[in-house]
Amino acid sequence: MANNNRDGKMSREEAGRKGGEATARNHDKEFYQEIGEKGGKATARNHDKDFYQEIGEKGGKATARNHDKEFYQEIGRKGGEARSNSDDNDGKMSREEAGRKGGEARARQRRDK
Repeated sequence: MANNNRDGKMSREEAGRKGGEATARNHDKEFYQEIGEKGGKATARNHDKDFYQEIGEKGGKATARNHDKEFYQEIGRKGGEARSNSDDNDGKMSREEAGRKGGEARARQRRDK
């Protein structure tokens, strides 16, 4: 269905949609990952910490408006499972392990006084 203007030309919206469809047919996942990475690097060069804090806060507020307590419980559970099931935690210890070690260290300090 062509969305033509009065003069018979394709609208900007229609041209953009058709161009996007053609690009999707001609490129694979790696293409989109590469342009996404380039865009991310360009954005990082052009914006400071305050920019990212502001958009993070806006996103967090929007998410909180659209989701309930059960949503957060579910994503927390899934994240915890994924972290505990991963073979490589990037050399980082889990919060549980960090808490246990911190508690043990504190108990040793008290005992050795």
